[in-house]
Amino acid sequence: MTRSPRAASGSQNHPPQLRRALSFALLLLSACSPAAPPLDVASDRAAAAPGVRVDLTGAGATFPYPLYARWFNEYAALTNVRINYQSIGSGGGIRQLVARTIDFGATDVPMTDEELASAGMPVLHIPTVIGAVAITYNLPRLARPLNLSPDVIADIFLGTVTRWSDPRIALANPKLTLPDTDILVVHRADGSGTSYIFSDFLTTVSPAWAAGPGRGKDVRWPVGIGGKGNEGVAGQVKQMPGAIGYLEVVYARQNRLPVVHVRNAAGRFISPMPFEIASAATAVLEADRKLGASDGNGTPDLRVSLVNAPGAQSYPIASFTWMLIAPSAIGGEKSRRLAAFIRWALLDNPDVASTLGYVPLPSEAASRIVDRLDAALAGGRPGLP
Repeated sequence: MTRSPRAASGSQNHPPQLRRALSFALLLLSACSPAAPPLDVASDRAAAAPGVRVDLTGAGATFPYPLYARWFNEYAALTNVRINYQSIGSGGGIRQLVARTIDFGATDVPMTDEELASAGMPVLHIPTVIGAVAITYNLPRLARPLNLSPDVIADIFLGTVTRWSDPRIALANPKLTLPDTDILVVHRADGSGTSYIFSDFLTTVSPAWAAGPGRGKDVRWPVGIGGKGNEGVAGQVKQMPGAIGYLEVVYARQNRLPVVHVRNAAGRFISPMPFEIASAATAVLEADRKLGASDGNGTPDLRVSLVNAPGAQSYPIASFTWMLIAPSAIGGEKSRRLAAFIRWALLDNPDVASTLGYVPLPSEAASRIVDRLDAALAGGRPGLP
């Protein structure tokens, strides 16, 4: 996948305002308890005696699976730590974490306050990368990318805009000749974090959607047919001229699918490229400093929505994805092993995220997240919800 040179990994290539915003917000994360010397790759190597292997298991979101699989394989080659991850969806990852059948979960959907309260144990939310949801379509005769406004996208998925020749679509695409054919909606048939992010966007931009289907991992779609996973949605869209669906941006880019340019909160039509996805995080942090807010326990809250972010460059369907760790459920040793992996992945190997089409966290933000994780584990109390 070809990346914009503006979006190269490493904090020095991120816009200054992104570096300032994340650095300012995440300064709050390092102020709680002093960390013990962190477990790192070198100590993982030294601690692993010949023939002794450390196994960790995880499950959850499909969105980061290509990235996690690459990270886990490379880490296993460096250490005796083997991390087995099942891509079963965010909801499944949360359920298995709470059931204590895995060592860590992964989710595109932050746990709610109610879920955290009912889990029976503290759960750490660790942002690992920034991603987005793309909207793809099957209109092969178009000479340029399709532009759509948020209200029109919502009405398409509500079933109230049903023809590609609708005047509202034509208004946003004055240089395109749109076919006078039916719009065929494709959505996820399975519950997923991708559906949550997309429905979070629709709920934010459309009062009718908010009053109807709303946001969630499992959505009662008013119209359309379902496909299981990204590959199911993409397969349905490819087979049916006039179809439209949503999927993870990494999947869309890797498979060279056409993607909609979505009108953002500033009124500009934006494509889901790395710089524009990162700009959503910049704008949200600068607007309200949500990463500096506190949860009910007075600790910094890293659960934040990036949809419909302000800012001229912001792509409006963006999101963090998180790893979930419950130290009290798995014990100090496994927690420290996971922290060592996270330190290695975020600080030593952010380029892997870029090469696969994800947007890595700026290095100073990643460093403070890892330091805060070390401090939380050393202090015996999790401080990252």
